[in-house]
Amino acid sequence: MAVSVPFDEQYLEDLMEGAGIDALLATTKHNVQHLLGGYRFFFFAHADATGVSRYLPAVGIVRGKLDDSFYIGAGNEDWGTAGGAIWVSDIQNISWTSIDTARAAAAALEKRGLARATIGVEKSFIPADALDTLRELLPEATFVEVHPVLESLRGVKSERELELVRTASHGIIDSMQASFGLVQPGMTKHDIAEIFRLEQTKRGLFYEYALVTLGGGSMNRSPSSDVWRSGTSLSIDSGGMYEGYIGDLSRMAIDTEPTARQTDLLAQIETVQQEARTAVAAGKRGGDIFVTALDTISKLPDGANMKFVAHGMGLITHEVPRLTSTGPVPYFGAHANDPLKSGMVLSIESWFEDHDSGFIKLEDTLIVTDDGWEAPGDSARGWNRTGASL
Repeated sequence: MAVSVPFDEQYLEDLMEGAGIDALLATTKHNVQHLLGGYRFFFFAHADATGVSRYLPAVGIVRGKLDDSFYIGAGNEDWGTAGGAIWVSDIQNISWTSIDTARAAAAALEKRGLARATIGVEKSFIPADALDTLRELLPEATFVEVHPVLESLRGVKSERELELVRTASHGIIDSMQASFGLVQPGMTKHDIAEIFRLEQTKRGLFYEYALVTLGGGSMNRSPSSDVWRSGTSLSIDSGGMYEGYIGDLSRMAIDTEPTARQTDLLAQIETVQQEARTAVAAGKRGGDIFVTALDTISKLPDGANMKFVAHGMGLITHEVPRLTSTGPVPYFGAHANDPLKSGMVLSIESWFEDHDSGFIKLEDTLIVTDDGWEAPGDSARGWNRTGASL
């Protein structure tokens, strides 16, 4: 039975034409997964290194000729592709090195009359030896950056992809609440991160990281031997993944009644988070999320010490849409003036750093809809009480 193409064919063709690209080679696991409709070879799902080289899958797509598409997988990848869930008919599971992949890709492109074509490659990710081999075997071809094309294609998620984002987001919040019921003062940040890792794993999520911040003092969020003290705040911020798709959320906890100051600060953070949502809907200017949030912050008692950021996400963090040029990750806010589209996924986060009251943060995953937004995992937003007080 034929498998349908999992992306908008015409949109991809238009993107490639606009970039002047005749054919593309996707070699990152996230773009391969997107182009193949969710397929990721289980054997190398997270690791790349093998033998004397690395796993390097490649999807080749010719502009306007999807029937000429090809896939190059590892020498043992028949284990993965035999299920027949890939729409590409030309599957070559022959590669044990990055050079093997490049040679097979060059041969496939030449066979399709593209030896002198403009070929889009992922320059930040394709290994040097693979690109050298492509240039050696296709000396008359021109190799250009394909990243903007592929990330634009990924920007609007399908319903299947959105369901994976929902599962990841709900799983993260469930894992946080379960962890809050188990942690106690006297534990280290390493201890707390490990409890959270196990809770995520129980829920079928891939644990990527836990940013753990304890009370006042150090704002370093990496796991460490720092010990959590009773009466101080606990922040857990996680970007867990479900089948490659990310949910990115942050919640707060404490083992005692929060102080009036802590309660007030979290309430101010919540005000920013909720006001920012009023700027989210299909058709609204993406950069207005920042305009709304920063205007709200400017009117709050502790706004001078608050920070805010919003960014796109999906198979990677900080993908389309990019809404600011002044965020913590330095890139150009190329989509600040563009309208949001239904099916885009955003992370919206506000936080406050204070050496007395601690690091206080909320972060939410939002799905853009025609009439506003959906917030999967939108619970546990207040001061969650931990196991010491249960």
